[in-house]
Amino acid sequence: MRNTQPLIALAFLPVGLSAQAGQHGPLRMISQRADGSVISQNWSGYAVVGQESSVTAVAGSWIVPAATCSGAIEKNTGASFWVGIDGYTSATVEQIGTDADCSQGSPVYYAWYEFFPAAGVTITTMAVEPGDIMAASVTYDGTAFTATITDERTNDTFTISKSVPEAKRDSAEWIAEDNSTIFTDFGTVSFGQDATAVGATCEATVDASTRPIEAFPTHHAIEMVYSGVVLAVPSPLSTDGTSFSVGWH
Repeated sequence: MRNTQPLIALAFLPVGLSAQAGQHGPLRMISQRADGSVISQNWSGYAVVGQESSVTAVAGSWIVPAATCSGAIEKNTGASFWVGIDGYTSATVEQIGTDADCSQGSPVYYAWYEFFPAAGVTITTMAVEPGDIMAASVTYDGTAFTATITDERTNDTFTISKSVPEAKRDSAEWIAEDNSTIFTDFGTVSFGQDATAVGATCEATVDASTRPIEAFPTHHAIEMVYSGVVLAVPSPLSTDGTSFSVGWH
Protein backbone atom coordinates (compact mmCIF):
# COMPACT_ATOMS: atom_id res chain seq x y z
CA MET A 1 0.00 0.00 0.00
CA ARG A 2 1.31 3.45 -0.86
CA ASN A 3 1.91 5.95 1.90
CA THR A 4 -0.64 8.73 1.61
CA GLN A 5 1.21 11.27 3.75
CA PRO A 6 1.42 14.76 2.18
CA LEU A 7 4.49 15.47 0.08
CA ILE A 8 7.07 18.13 0.83
CA ALA A 9 8.90 19.34 -2.27
CA LEU A 10 12.70 19.12 -2.18
CA ALA A 11 15.41 20.12 -4.62
CA PHE A 12 16.71 17.80 -7.33
CA LEU A 13 20.39 16.98 -7.75
CA PRO A 14 22.72 19.82 -8.71
CA VAL A 15 23.06 20.62 -12.41
CA GLY A 16 25.33 18.12 -14.13
CA LEU A 17 24.27 15.06 -12.11
CA SER A 18 22.04 13.43 -14.71
CA ALA A 19 21.10 9.77 -14.97
CA GLN A 20 22.34 7.58 -17.79
CA ALA A 21 20.94 4.21 -18.82
CA GLY A 22 23.05 1.38 -17.47
CA GLN A 23 24.87 3.61 -14.97
CA HIS A 24 24.43 3.91 -11.24
CA GLY A 25 24.36 7.27 -9.56
CA PRO A 26 23.25 9.42 -6.64
CA LEU A 27 19.67 9.60 -5.42
CA ARG A 28 17.34 11.55 -7.69
CA MET A 29 14.89 12.78 -5.07
CA ILE A 30 11.43 13.98 -6.00
CA SER A 31 10.05 14.79 -2.56
CA GLN A 32 9.99 13.91 1.13
CA ARG A 33 6.83 13.09 3.05
CA ALA A 34 5.99 14.46 6.47
CA ASP A 35 6.84 11.07 8.02
CA GLY A 36 10.42 11.26 6.65
CA SER A 37 9.99 8.73 3.85
CA VAL A 38 11.28 9.77 0.45
CA ILE A 39 10.09 9.57 -3.16
CA SER A 40 12.90 8.97 -5.66
CA GLN A 41 13.17 8.35 -9.39
CA ASN A 42 15.93 5.75 -9.16
CA TRP A 43 16.35 4.27 -5.65
CA SER A 44 14.21 2.19 -3.32
CA GLY A 45 15.27 0.91 0.10
CA TYR A 46 16.68 2.66 3.17
CA ALA A 47 19.25 5.34 3.92
CA VAL A 48 20.85 6.56 7.14
CA VAL A 49 21.99 10.19 7.14
CA GLY A 50 24.67 11.79 9.31
CA GLN A 51 26.90 14.84 9.41
CA GLU A 52 29.64 15.27 6.83
CA SER A 53 32.65 12.97 7.48
CA SER A 54 30.69 10.95 10.07
CA VAL A 55 30.08 7.69 8.13
CA THR A 56 32.89 5.13 8.16
CA ALA A 57 31.17 1.82 7.35
CA VAL A 58 28.08 0.15 5.97
CA ALA A 59 27.30 -3.56 5.79
CA GLY A 60 24.44 -5.40 4.15
CA SER A 61 23.21 -8.73 2.90
CA TRP A 62 20.54 -9.71 0.41
CA ILE A 63 19.17 -12.61 -1.60
CA VAL A 64 19.72 -12.24 -5.35
CA PRO A 65 16.24 -12.12 -6.93
CA ALA A 66 15.30 -13.75 -10.23
CA ALA A 67 14.77 -11.51 -13.26
CA THR A 68 11.60 -11.92 -15.32
CA CYS A 69 12.54 -11.58 -19.00
CA SER A 70 9.58 -13.21 -20.76
CA GLY A 71 7.72 -10.22 -22.24
CA ALA A 72 8.63 -8.13 -25.27
CA ILE A 73 9.06 -5.01 -23.11
CA GLU A 74 11.32 -6.96 -20.72
CA LYS A 75 13.96 -8.03 -23.28
CA ASN A 76 16.54 -5.47 -22.13
CA THR A 77 16.21 -4.26 -18.53
CA GLY A 78 18.33 -3.53 -15.48
CA ALA A 79 18.08 -3.63 -11.69
CA SER A 80 20.87 -3.26 -9.14
CA PHE A 81 21.01 -4.24 -5.46
CA TRP A 82 23.76 -2.75 -3.35
CA VAL A 83 25.13 -1.22 -0.19
CA GLY A 84 27.14 1.97 -0.17
CA ILE A 85 28.25 5.23 1.36
CA ASP A 86 27.26 8.67 0.01
CA GLY A 87 24.92 9.65 -2.81
CA TYR A 88 21.89 10.55 -0.70
CA THR A 89 22.75 14.26 -0.62
CA SER A 90 26.19 14.21 -2.27
CA ALA A 91 27.75 13.74 -5.71
CA THR A 92 29.77 10.56 -5.10
CA VAL A 93 28.69 7.00 -4.29
CA GLU A 94 31.06 4.31 -3.00
CA GLN A 95 29.09 1.11 -3.60
CA ILE A 96 29.18 -2.61 -4.33
CA GLY A 97 26.41 -4.99 -5.31
CA THR A 98 24.79 -7.30 -7.84
CA ASP A 99 22.53 -6.96 -10.87
CA ALA A 100 19.54 -8.92 -12.14
CA ASP A 101 19.23 -7.83 -15.78
CA CYS A 102 17.58 -8.97 -18.98
CA SER A 103 19.70 -9.00 -22.13
CA GLN A 104 17.95 -9.88 -25.39
CA GLY A 105 15.28 -11.65 -23.37
CA SER A 106 17.66 -13.73 -21.23
CA PRO A 107 18.42 -13.17 -17.52
CA VAL A 108 21.93 -12.04 -16.62
CA TYR A 109 23.35 -11.91 -13.08
CA TYR A 110 26.67 -10.45 -11.97
CA ALA A 111 28.48 -8.59 -9.20
CA TRP A 112 29.99 -5.15 -9.63
CA TYR A 113 31.48 -2.18 -7.80
CA GLU A 114 31.46 1.54 -8.51
CA PHE A 115 33.09 4.63 -7.07
CA PHE A 116 30.76 7.08 -8.80
CA PRO A 117 31.29 9.27 -10.80
CA ALA A 118 33.87 6.76 -12.07
CA ALA A 119 32.22 4.06 -14.18
CA GLY A 120 31.04 0.81 -12.65
CA VAL A 121 33.17 -2.31 -13.03
CA THR A 122 31.84 -5.87 -13.43
CA ILE A 123 33.45 -8.40 -11.08
CA THR A 124 34.31 -11.22 -13.48
CA THR A 125 35.69 -13.58 -10.81
CA MET A 126 32.24 -14.21 -9.26
CA ALA A 127 29.46 -16.33 -10.80
CA VAL A 128 26.21 -14.99 -9.34
CA GLU A 129 22.94 -16.92 -9.50
CA PRO A 130 19.39 -16.09 -8.38
CA GLY A 131 18.88 -17.24 -4.81
CA ASP A 132 22.49 -16.58 -3.83
CA ILE A 133 23.00 -14.86 -0.49
CA MET A 134 25.34 -11.90 -0.87
CA ALA A 135 27.15 -10.15 1.99
CA ALA A 136 28.79 -6.81 1.25
CA SER A 137 30.39 -3.85 2.98
CA VAL A 138 32.04 -0.52 2.30
CA THR A 139 34.45 0.88 4.88
CA TYR A 140 36.61 3.99 5.17
CA ASP A 141 39.98 3.91 6.94
CA GLY A 142 40.83 7.60 6.89
CA THR A 143 42.45 7.44 3.47
CA ALA A 144 40.57 5.08 1.17
CA PHE A 145 37.28 3.22 0.81
CA THR A 146 37.32 -0.58 0.75
CA ALA A 147 34.40 -2.37 -0.90
CA THR A 148 33.97 -6.10 -0.29
CA ILE A 149 31.38 -8.61 -1.48
CA THR A 150 31.01 -12.33 -0.74
CA ASP A 151 28.76 -14.91 -2.36
CA GLU A 152 27.78 -17.19 0.53
CA ARG A 153 26.94 -20.05 -1.89
CA THR A 154 30.37 -20.23 -3.51
CA ASN A 155 32.36 -18.47 -0.76
CA ASP A 156 33.92 -16.29 -3.45
CA THR A 157 35.02 -12.89 -2.14
CA PHE A 158 36.12 -9.76 -3.95
CA THR A 159 37.73 -6.66 -2.39
CA ILE A 160 38.78 -3.36 -3.92
CA SER A 161 40.13 -0.16 -2.32
CA LYS A 162 40.17 3.35 -3.75
CA SER A 163 40.62 6.89 -2.55
CA VAL A 164 37.72 9.28 -3.26
CA PRO A 165 38.93 12.69 -2.01
CA GLU A 166 35.65 14.47 -2.81
CA ALA A 167 33.50 12.02 -0.81
CA LYS A 168 31.43 13.66 1.93
CA ARG A 169 30.73 10.48 3.97
CA ASP A 170 27.36 11.74 5.16
CA SER A 171 25.06 8.79 4.38
CA ALA A 172 24.85 5.00 4.18
CA GLU A 173 22.39 3.06 2.00
CA TRP A 174 20.81 -0.34 1.26
CA ILE A 175 19.24 0.01 -2.15
CA ALA A 176 17.44 -1.49 -5.13
CA GLU A 177 18.23 0.81 -8.07
CA ASP A 178 16.82 1.32 -11.55
CA ASN A 179 19.97 1.58 -13.67
CA SER A 180 18.37 1.16 -17.10
CA THR A 181 15.69 2.62 -19.33
CA ILE A 182 13.43 -0.26 -18.21
CA PHE A 183 13.47 -1.52 -14.61
CA THR A 184 13.81 -5.31 -14.32
CA ASP A 185 10.84 -7.17 -12.86
CA PHE A 186 12.61 -8.90 -9.95
CA GLY A 187 9.57 -9.62 -7.80
CA THR A 188 10.93 -9.07 -4.30
CA VAL A 189 14.45 -8.68 -2.95
CA SER A 190 15.09 -9.33 0.75
CA PHE A 191 17.78 -7.45 2.67
CA GLY A 192 19.19 -8.13 6.14
CA GLN A 193 20.07 -10.89 8.54
CA ASP A 194 16.48 -11.96 9.19
CA ALA A 195 16.31 -13.12 5.55
CA THR A 196 19.93 -14.10 4.93
CA ALA A 197 21.13 -15.33 8.35
CA VAL A 198 24.28 -13.24 7.81
CA GLY A 199 24.97 -11.41 11.07
CA ALA A 200 25.87 -7.75 11.51
CA THR A 201 23.74 -6.68 8.54
CA CYS A 202 22.16 -4.25 7.75
CA GLU A 203 24.27 -1.93 9.89
CA ALA A 204 26.20 1.30 9.54
CA THR A 205 28.91 3.03 11.55
CA VAL A 206 28.25 6.73 12.08
CA ASP A 207 30.24 8.84 14.55
CA ALA A 208 32.04 5.65 15.63
CA SER A 209 28.74 4.01 16.66
CA THR A 210 27.66 0.84 14.82
CA ARG A 211 23.92 0.27 14.83
CA PRO A 212 21.14 -1.30 12.72
CA ILE A 213 19.14 0.94 10.40
CA GLU A 214 16.23 1.62 12.72
CA ALA A 215 18.48 2.60 15.65
CA PHE A 216 19.64 5.75 13.86
CA PRO A 217 17.51 8.82 14.57
CA THR A 218 17.72 9.91 10.92
CA HIS A 219 16.83 7.04 8.60
CA HIS A 220 14.59 7.21 5.56
CA ALA A 221 12.51 4.68 3.65
CA ILE A 222 12.77 5.36 -0.09
CA GLU A 223 10.01 4.60 -2.60
CA MET A 224 10.75 4.63 -6.34
CA VAL A 225 8.32 6.53 -8.57
CA TYR A 226 8.90 7.61 -12.15
CA SER A 227 6.50 9.87 -14.08
CA GLY A 228 3.83 9.18 -11.48
CA VAL A 229 4.19 5.39 -11.73
CA VAL A 230 5.26 3.44 -8.63
CA LEU A 231 8.21 1.18 -9.53
CA ALA A 232 9.39 -0.19 -6.18
CA VAL A 233 8.35 0.05 -2.52
CA PRO A 234 10.30 -0.93 0.62
CA SER A 235 8.59 -2.83 3.42
CA PRO A 236 8.70 -1.55 7.01
CA LEU A 237 11.83 -2.54 8.91
CA SER A 238 11.75 -5.73 10.94
CA THR A 239 11.27 -5.53 14.71
CA ASP A 240 15.05 -5.80 15.27
CA GLY A 241 15.61 -2.90 12.85
CA THR A 242 17.94 -4.85 10.57
CA SER A 243 15.88 -6.23 7.72
CA PHE A 244 13.38 -5.33 5.03
CA SER A 245 12.34 -6.18 1.50
CA VAL A 246 11.79 -4.16 -1.66
CA GLY A 247 8.91 -5.13 -3.90
CA TRP A 248 8.86 -4.44 -7.63
CA HIS A 249 5.63 -2.86 -8.89
